[in-house]
Amino acid sequence: MYELKLRGGTVYDGLGSPGVRADVAVTGDRVRALGRDLGPARREIDVAGMAIAPGFIDPHSHSDMVPMMSDPQPFKLFQGVTTEIAGNCGYSAAPMDDAAAREAQALFGDLAAGAAYTARSFGAYLDDIEAAGPTNHLAVMVGHHTLRLRANGMRRKLAPEALAAMCTLADEAFAAGAAGFSSGLIYTPGAYADVEELVALGKVAHRWQRPYATHMRDESDALEAALDEAIEIGRRARIPVQISHCKAAGRPNHGKSAILLDKLHAARVAGVDVRGDVYPYLAGGTMLHAMLPPEALTGGAKALLARMADPAERARLRARAEDPAQAMAAGLWRQVTPADVLINRHRDTSVAGRTLKEVSGAGDAWEALCSLITADVNAMIVPTMMAESDLRTMMADPLIGIGSDNGMPTGLDHPRTWGCFPRFFGRYVRQEEVVDWPEAVRKATSATAAQFGLAGRGWVGPGAIADLCVFDPQNVGHDGTYTVPDVKPTGIVYVVLAGDVVVDGGEFTGERRGRVLRAGHGERAAKAAVAR
Repeated sequence: MYELKLRGGTVYDGLGSPGVRADVAVTGDRVRALGRDLGPARREIDVAGMAIAPGFIDPHSHSDMVPMMSDPQPFKLFQGVTTEIAGNCGYSAAPMDDAAAREAQALFGDLAAGAAYTARSFGAYLDDIEAAGPTNHLAVMVGHHTLRLRANGMRRKLAPEALAAMCTLADEAFAAGAAGFSSGLIYTPGAYADVEELVALGKVAHRWQRPYATHMRDESDALEAALDEAIEIGRRARIPVQISHCKAAGRPNHGKSAILLDKLHAARVAGVDVRGDVYPYLAGGTMLHAMLPPEALTGGAKALLARMADPAERARLRARAEDPAQAMAAGLWRQVTPADVLINRHRDTSVAGRTLKEVSGAGDAWEALCSLITADVNAMIVPTMMAESDLRTMMADPLIGIGSDNGMPTGLDHPRTWGCFPRFFGRYVRQEEVVDWPEAVRKATSATAAQFGLAGRGWVGPGAIADLCVFDPQNVGHDGTYTVPDVKPTGIVYVVLAGDVVVDGGEFTGERRGRVLRAGHGERAAKAAVAR
């Protein structure tokens, strides 16, 4: 007798095959059979009229510290997401010493989910989030920013032996189970790195057969050069490359989606395993200080505040931000108008939910920006930068999967945090028919599983890990907006996590059954760690 049977749904296997009417039988943490007349189960759920898919896999998450929240919410389970890849954009919660933890708290403390970064190894961090109990599975990459903070602080130039120290720390992280290596080259201190530094770290990842995910050095005026750099790192280190949250940002760059895709396809023909992900929104989400040239953060948060207090330095940074010749070192200022920039997190709560234009009023928007940063270095924004035509073009390409780039599930965060995957399926699959259902499911499952080496996940069939999502194709969606983002998705009816039903009839059971997936340690080790 099976433990669980999902009866009468349309099964999308995650590999792009057409949906078939079948039952799915589960015992333990594995799918044991798929077909009709499979025999009895201790629990049978009638899912006629619904789709049965592999649990969705999010390649681009910032949920590194979510398990440490006092009351972690199942915001990803409600989207049908069973596995997240965290540690993106160069930000990881380890390895840190005391100095790196203080600087990380000052510069990207909003990603700490209300907790505090602490000095610990990468392995100790994985132990800590495992002990806290994630609501869904987490695989975590080691971040370039964190390695650089630990080995070199916020200095632009690498100190002697700093790169060797970074490589040793990366090697230790991979041994502990880091799922890959990430960079965020638009942000500091990662922006200070050259190609040689990144290739050296990439070769450490190569030894462990782990991929490289990058928020590229530029996603706007210098998009072409940034793509060439990312592909060059993958070619020289011979590692898979994931281009994070693909976009052509800024009005002057709308239409460049074709260039991006042409470069990815050409790189694959040349032997570089490169793919990408995209979120189904026209606005991104980032730190307010990303509007500034990266050099503004040289020396860390205290140095940034000193620059913001100096009128001559503010003027110098503005000239650099507005100089077209500084495309790769200018920040986001030239890519948006003040009306495009929604402030969604700020210590001054009266500012949250207003645009930079609204805050500056009749005054100068640059000066208002500097004042806002001075008041809260960790302030966050939602800048509208992309074109609908580019989004659809990228979304339709077989090399591009779906990733949320979520922030913390509190306050006025980007709606992608609560609704990325249901929005994709509801708007762009059911309503707009950008891709069909089999391809849409593949983009949300096996496309990411293959890139990050998640064996047994991302597909449905005998022997697959029983991470499953049952959704209503006619009702799946998300109505969250940039000003009211935290709306519960519709149409996600059941979610099964390694054989356990954790979303039952659309409601969270309260069971925190997530596992920390340590690359190279095997599923047996993951189960043993949970048992402990």
